[in-house]
Formats: sequence, structure tokens, C-alpha cells
Amino acid sequence: MHRREFLRGVSGSVALASVGVGSAAETTTAHPGPYRPLGSVSITNAKEGVPGPDGDFAYVAKMDGFAVVDVQVPSDPRVVAERTGLEEGRETGPLRMVQDVKVEGDRLVAAGPANPIRGEVLQGVALFDVSDPTNPEQVAFHETQFPIHNCFLRDGLVYLTGNMGETNALVIVDASDDSPEEVGRWSPADRNAAWDEVPTSLWTVHDVWVQNGRAYISHWDAGTYLVDVSDPASPEFVSRIGGRSPKELRNLPEEARQVLRLPGNDHYAMASDDGNLVGINKEAWQVDGEGRPGGVELWDVSDATAPTRLSTIAPPKSPGAYAGTWTTSHNFDIVGDRLFSSWYQGGVKIHDISDPANPEQLAWWREPDEASFWTAKRATEGVFLASSMGRRSNGRGGLYTFPIEDGTDRPQKDPPSLTTEAAGATSEQAALAGGTTTRGSDSESGSDSDSDVGGSGEVPGFGVGAALAALVGAGAWRRVRE
Repeated sequence: MHRREFLRGVSGSVALASVGVGSAAETTTAHPGPYRPLGSVSITNAKEGVPGPDGDFAYVAKMDGFAVVDVQVPSDPRVVAERTGLEEGRETGPLRMVQDVKVEGDRLVAAGPANPIRGEVLQGVALFDVSDPTNPEQVAFHETQFPIHNCFLRDGLVYLTGNMGETNALVIVDASDDSPEEVGRWSPADRNAAWDEVPTSLWTVHDVWVQNGRAYISHWDAGTYLVDVSDPASPEFVSRIGGRSPKELRNLPEEARQVLRLPGNDHYAMASDDGNLVGINKEAWQVDGEGRPGGVELWDVSDATAPTRLSTIAPPKSPGAYAGTWTTSHNFDIVGDRLFSSWYQGGVKIHDISDPANPEQLAWWREPDEASFWTAKRATEGVFLASSMGRRSNGRGGLYTFPIEDGTDRPQKDPPSLTTEAAGATSEQAALAGGTTTRGSDSESGSDSDSDVGGSGEVPGFGVGAALAALVGAGAWRRVRE
């Protein structure tokens, strides 16, 4: 008997006392005692993890392919399938550095390589039938001429980050059948040719998220673009949130160009169910003693042409050095009035965002010597998932399950300090603090212009310094991150 059939057979009749599960995840109750994970399973080189449509299974990118995890019993997640060596029969295969997977219905896409790789290597997106999650079957492969750092799947269309060296663009592929083909592209340079004069590493397409015919495209130092993709063959600009103008970026001195420090660094964006709120996270570090980790901003986009920043959730405090403890924000999830967020070694958090101008932290868990969280995604009403790449990029990793609850009255027991062994870090710098929330103002609005004036959106930051001058060129920032 399959595990799913067994669980359904005992649903409601047997209590799984270790976590209080009656009929799997939906009825999971809180742990007694301090806030902590419900369970975890080891997955080597885990990166992005996403739940399936019913929350029974999760799909985790793992560099050489992906793993499928049965999470129906949150205290006992189990890997039930793996697919590696994708397209290994091709002359330039297999598909390498798979850091992102997405699932819609019974279709899964796995994209790569996330970063440029020297030589002749296979680049593209593999499509799988996961109607039986325990036995994914590949149905197609779409080859590209560019690496794919992230992707998104919505209504049979695959949205790819296309960083091509000479330009950066969102690439849209129709994958509604087993013969995927490109149907559209959109780039800021299509709207304003001034972007062609800016080093592409400063306005790389890092990620994309799509809802109700609108794409939210994270363009690093160029900000976040809202683009109408209801006609995928003819995307249209809606507005831009934050970011710096082409003139400002183009005029940076050669020695000042950088990609790891604020301002900028728009990494991932996602809208609320009604589309009136957008979360944008900044992935940033301290470099050469300057800068700080990035947080998560919440923006009012009820009028999409005039976005207004409501608040910023600050990262857990640490020295934040690139060579030390990472507590910058990473991928997150907005479901209803809850924000589930990951902060690498800073752990995972839940915030109540029913009042987005005043987010309230409900739960926080971290184990910086073991876990470095890549993402946090709600699976069911009672459980969220968080994938960890392990302690930085040491190859260890896994998928954790957490209860969705208010942990303020039962915080993590003896929470580890967020310290670093990086040279020059002082004990004061390494002191643990919980992070704070700052409110926005009416003056901190987004820009709907790519002109050489305005467009900054009043994005806070420490400016740019002389560090990392060598990081100029297509995709360079991604290579350094790894």
C-alpha cells in the first residue's frame, strides 16, 4: 500500500502523537514547548523548495536535478523520488546547476544552469509530468542560449530569466503541450534604449513571479518591474518600483561598480492574493566593512502606476559580511495575511501582515551552524516548508517542516547567536538582535519611468564603494555568490 493510501485509510482514527497529526498536515497542532521544526529530511545541495498544489508533496531543486518529498506526515518527511542527470544523453548534457523548480497542477519545470558555466554546456528547462509525484516522467525539454537562474510556471506558460550577455530579458515559453516554444520577450531596454549603455550585471533579471496576467520582474539595481503579460506575445510595461536610473548606474566609476551591496539588489517579488500588496526582498551583504544585509519591503500597489512603500522588515542583525554570517533576506511567500520568509543563516520567520504598514513577527527559528535557508513556502493551513542549503554551500542541505502558529509566547529555546568567524568582526558587531520594522512614507513611492531623472524610489542604502570592481559583466554577481 502506498503511504498516501495508508494515511487516508487511518485519517481521523489514529493520532500521531509526536506532532498531534490526525489526517496529515491540515490538522497539525502546535508542538508543546518552544517553537521548533516539526521535522526535516536530508537533501544534498538543496536549493529552492516548493509545495505541490495540495501540499502533500514538495519538490526541491538539488543542483543535479530535483527531489520529491512526501510531507503528509510533517514530523516524518521522506524523499520518495529523485531525478538527476537530466538530458545526460545530449552531447552537452546533462543539465547542471539546477537551483529552481516550479509546479503547477501535474506539471513541473526544472531550469538551469543557474549561473554561466564556461564551455559548451546544456542550458534550458526540463518539463515533467508529476501526476504521480512518486514517479515523475520527463515529457519535454526546451533548450535556450542563456543560463536560467530562476523560472515561473503559470497557466501553461514558463517564464525564464534571460541574462544573455548583451542584454537582459524576461523570456516566455508556451509549455501547454509537450512541444514547448518561445512566444515572447520583454526587456527594460525595449522601452528605454539607455539600458543598453549600462553594464548588464547591474540590471540582471534575477527572478520573476506571475499572477493574473501581471509579471513582477526583479531587475537587481534597476528595481522591480510590473509588466502586463496577459498577451504573452506582446508584454506591456505597467510601472517600476524603486531602482536607480540608467544614467546613475552608467555613470558609476569603474572602481565603484558593485553588485553585492545596497542600494538596489531587488532579488524576488510577489503579490498578495488580491494584487494590492507586493513584497520585494533585497539580497545584500556587508563588503569591505561597508553595507548591511537586505530586508523585505512591503508596497501598496492598489494603484499600480503609483506604488507606495508601507514598511520594511529588517534582517536579523549580524555583521552581515559576505565572508561571514549571512542574514540577508532570500525567497519568501505571501498567503492571506501571513508572510513566510527565509534569511539564510538568520533562519525562517512568520509575520502577520494584516496591517502591512506595521508587520508583526509571530515566529522565528534559526540554527546558523547547520541551516542556511533558501526559501519558505506555505504548504497547508498548518504547515510551511523551508529548504536549506546547509551551512553556506557545504553540500549539506535538506527540507524542514514548520508549524504555522504564533510563537511569540513560546519562542525558540536557547536561540543560537548569529556570529561569524570572519576576520575583523567585533563582539559588538556579532551580537544577536531580532531585526526591526520601519514604516514607509508617502514620499517613498515607486517610479513609472525609466528616464534619466527620478526613478530611485527613495530606496535606502549605504551607497556603493570601491569593492568588487571586477564584478562587471553579464552574470558576474551570480558567479561570485557561488
